[in-house]
Amino acid sequence: MHTIPTLKIKLIDTSLPVPQYHTAGSVAFDVYSRVDVEIEPWKPTIIPLNLVVATPEGYFLMLSARSSTAKRYGLLVANGIGIVDQDYCGDNDELGLSVINFTPERVSIKKGDRVGQATLVSIAKANGFDVVTHMKQANRGGWGSTGS
Repeated sequence: MHTIPTLKIKLIDTSLPVPQYHTAGSVAFDVYSRVDVEIEPWKPTIIPLNLVVATPEGYFLMLSARSSTAKRYGLLVANGIGIVDQDYCGDNDELGLSVINFTPERVSIKKGDRVGQATLVSIAKANGFDVVTHMKQANRGGWGSTGS
């Protein structure tokens, strides 16, 4: 596992915990709701996460659900994951987790609840795009073509 010395963060509300990796093998750190939030069924809602993060060059920050988010709260991350770009780090660029409540009842999130997790992911960028008229590889098939 590759590590960086430190990650520069700003807490909006300093009464909430500083993120941490909870075990030696953790690859993600938990993120906390900055406020109490009521989430109506099937209404996309952004939970403010109390963090501004200076994502290091060569990485993006991926926001995702914790393994218990769906079971404990009945919430899914609305777009599967959140991708935080390196240049989203201004003084007021607070991270938010976009969620959907898939239950028939209103879900209450309390200030300080661990609602998601964040992972630094190494990236590679293409220097450009070479537009071609045909690909040399044979067609593999469509979705689910490798079996059930």
